[in-house]
Amino acid sequence: MRVLYRLKEAGFQAFLVGGCVRDVLLGIQPKDFDVATDAHPEEVRRLFRNCRLIGRRFRLAHVFFGREIIEVATFRAQSAPPPGAEIEDPEDIDDDDGEGDDAPAPLSEAARFQQQAAAAAGHDHSHINDDDDDDDFDRSVDVQGRILRDNVYGTIDDDVWRRDFTANALYYNIADFSIWDYTSGLEDIQARRLRLIGDPETRYREDPVRMLRAARFEAKLGFTLEPGTAAPIATLRDLLADVPPARLFEETLKLFLGGHGARSLAVLRQHGLLGALLPPVAACLERFPGSPIEQLLIRGLENTDARVAADKPVTPGFLFALLLYGPVGLEIEKAPEERWTDLPVIFDAVDAAVRAVQKRVSLPRRFSLGVRDMFALQPRLEVPRGRRALRTLEHPRFRAAFDLLALRADCGMASAETVAWWTALQEAAGPQREQLAEASGNGQGGGGGNAPRGGSGRSSRGRRRRGGRTRSTNPGG
Repeated sequence: MRVLYRLKEAGFQAFLVGGCVRDVLLGIQPKDFDVATDAHPEEVRRLFRNCRLIGRRFRLAHVFFGREIIEVATFRAQSAPPPGAEIEDPEDIDDDDGEGDDAPAPLSEAARFQQQAAAAAGHDHSHINDDDDDDDFDRSVDVQGRILRDNVYGTIDDDVWRRDFTANALYYNIADFSIWDYTSGLEDIQARRLRLIGDPETRYREDPVRMLRAARFEAKLGFTLEPGTAAPIATLRDLLADVPPARLFEETLKLFLGGHGARSLAVLRQHGLLGALLPPVAACLERFPGSPIEQLLIRGLENTDARVAADKPVTPGFLFALLLYGPVGLEIEKAPEERWTDLPVIFDAVDAAVRAVQKRVSLPRRFSLGVRDMFALQPRLEVPRGRRALRTLEHPRFRAAFDLLALRADCGMASAETVAWWTALQEAAGPQREQLAEASGNGQGGGGGNAPRGGSGRSSRGRRRRGGRTRSTNPGG
């Protein structure tokens, strides 16, 4: 509210807009608040010393209050400038953030990661030269109609028609506490209907990511896509191939780590968008429908949704271990069976699956390395041996790898007895933990749990292929 009132007191219009208004009307606690104003970004920055200007494609002002960020966007005009009127983007320059109570606090690792991903997608979080005020004709599109840059400022009457969905085009005016609705967004919210503003094909061509946003809102809000909004997706979904991979990585996290991941998977498959976003994953699920691989992915996403609902941390690394489980298994099976649990084979398989998915979606190395570790630890977890089991407990990826093992056991691809043994080992302390570890080395039960069979490790290699599937079945079973 401080941002709204300071803009109002400075003589500018200021509205809450978008998802925060929609969520309040739906009885949902908004995750963040966006402000729309007729103040230009440089004018917003002059009002708030705790402000950063970001982005080349869309210039925005981010106002920081501790770790909270209020996004302030200037009203944009409806029409593009005449050909040749676009201007080049200036070089972004870093300025001091200022000091005092309103200065930005140090960002958490998650926030830094989000900003880095956004920067790679073209929304770099850095200051823009204050002297560059001539922004009224800064818009360009590519040959397919995708907006490359859009800083054509206008009025609220222009701005509303540039927003994507009617449900996101509601403006809350603090001047008289009213809601301004130009597009029947209130009616669509009451009907739980998701409808694009304007011609759907044109809007999707302007920004193909709108197709993913439509799927995300359908999954998150339980809305139904209006037929005219849904129809062009089948013919335009391949336009996602032209979107920067870093931006699609951001969208992937929003789809699957926002608390509605399992539903997002179903909606993406329903509209044929999973194949456009993650082709290797879609191909594997289509090849083995209803398989343990599919069950593992769905259960893993359901568990992730439960963690989000409980305000527990979730990680991109574990998400991509779930998504790539099937593709990695198929890569491993290209090697001779006796090598399926060899680390070089596992590493090569993970790397190949990551390269395939990175043709559409970027995956930062720190997360791809985590995926490698989770897969590489599976043979060691399946056949713990003596004191090596204690060392495995200290591995930084142990907990994520154990969670993957437990999911595999739930889907019949690993031993539930082994999972129970590792659970007992984690809960044990001191001498009892030592006894459990020694019992596993001797192939015996002990302490508070049962040692898994195949303590030598040889029988596990002969009995179970890497990725948790038994030798007698194909990757679909």
